Amino acid sequence: MTNNTPYGKKYAMSIRVYNTYTGKKEDFIPVEEGKLKLYVCGVTVYDHCHIGHGRSAVVFDVIYRYFLARGYDVTFVKNFTDIDDKILKKSWMEGIPWREVADKYIESYYEDMERLNILRPTYEPKATEHIEEMIELVDTLLKKGYAYAVDGDVYFSVDSFKGYGELSKRSLDEMMAGARIEVDERKKNPLDFALWKSSKENEPSWDAPFGRGRPGWHIECSVMSTKYLGNPFDIHGGGKDLIFPHHENEKAQSEAATGKRFVNYWIHNGFVNMDKEKMSKSLGNYLLLKDFMKSFSPETLRLFFLSTHYRSPVDYNDRAIEDTNQALHRLYYTVKRVAEINKAYGVETREFPETKDIVEGFYRAMDDDFNTALALSYVFELTKVINRLIDENDESTLPYVLYTKDALLSVCNILGLAGYEIHDFEAQEKLRHLRRVGLDINTVEGLIDERNTARKSRDFRRADEIREYLLKFGIILQDTPSKTEWRVKHKIH
Repeated sequence: MTNNTPYGKKYAMSIRVYNTYTGKKEDFIPVEEGKLKLYVCGVTVYDHCHIGHGRSAVVFDVIYRYFLARGYDVTFVKNFTDIDDKILKKSWMEGIPWREVADKYIESYYEDMERLNILRPTYEPKATEHIEEMIELVDTLLKKGYAYAVDGDVYFSVDSFKGYGELSKRSLDEMMAGARIEVDERKKNPLDFALWKSSKENEPSWDAPFGRGRPGWHIECSVMSTKYLGNPFDIHGGGKDLIFPHHENEKAQSEAATGKRFVNYWIHNGFVNMDKEKMSKSLGNYLLLKDFMKSFSPETLRLFFLSTHYRSPVDYNDRAIEDTNQALHRLYYTVKRVAEINKAYGVETREFPETKDIVEGFYRAMDDDFNTALALSYVFELTKVINRLIDENDESTLPYVLYTKDALLSVCNILGLAGYEIHDFEAQEKLRHLRRVGLDINTVEGLIDERNTARKSRDFRRADEIREYLLKFGIILQDTPSKTEWRVKHKIH
């Protein structure tokens, strides 16, 4: 696959991806030339999204964006599980119908994803919209002898499928532990999993040849992925926690039903740890995206995730977030400097060899299993080039500055960064900073007014006290002939 970057360089390198199934990096060869068929497991909509959901969303959003940048025609499918035991439990807890629970948290999901600058997939199917296809798949598995019915429930027989366990590469004991199996003497094998669950009183259910009920969790993704992408399709993605049992079960039931390979490449992102401990709702050490974004820009979290290779675990801690926030401000500081120059001089761009070399490095990093951590080093190398050229104060280099700025914004777009207008970014950052330090805008503006009054009455001691007081909260005052402005103190260089 070749494509033209915005800088005229033809990249003939293939994209290499780490395939969980084979345990190694492989050249990406699509099912159809020039096309990518991508499926990623979405959320079960019973609560607001936490930062673990955010990491998976960012990882696969960048993979989506990169394939688009490399010239692929991408069909991206990401589902919603909108019927599940957790949704029914939340329905009871909140005293609202289960469909309202699902709709409420789908809306919450969209709010979070929009703020994180996550592109909408091509299709976003809901499980409840595909019940008929699920019933058909369960019926096929029953007829082929891969499943059995007991008291209205239908189970997949793992012993009947020769390749069970190939994806997760677990021993029998590890699979037993990972599946968190409930004791059910009706199962032929404790690892057998539910394809269809018989209906209980006051629970949503649908008619099926094997009894009224609702689908098991794993059957959903087999149906929704192949309906929109065909069989086989290129890439199936999700968090590492889904490898077993969810993806192992998906693979088994899909290949048993069709007799064909289900997916060519399996991609999984690493966990988010909270201060070196795995994030878990059961441990109570999780952070909602909405709460994070009260204090920091969504792009800070996005940059934080991209600073670690997607397959590695990432350790969330206050110091790391503060450092990342500083890095984001350096990026916007550079973009702002160029914007001011462009406005002042209005010059045209001119190709700059040093910038071209850096951009090529960015693409090489991304071609190597989407190595965003390395790719970001090239992004910040571009900011250094821009700032160096500006600091030289030589008008003859301004076309190179603007060329490099275009290059910077192009690669940032692939990563979903630098998406705000400078004015909007700075205004939002002011408000977030005040929340972090426990001040509000009225207090700050009131102190500025008091200081201006003190200066007019030549009470410079009080004016200095106010300036020093605000500085303790990271607020810098700037006096102009017409007014006093304030900004947040950030380490730019």
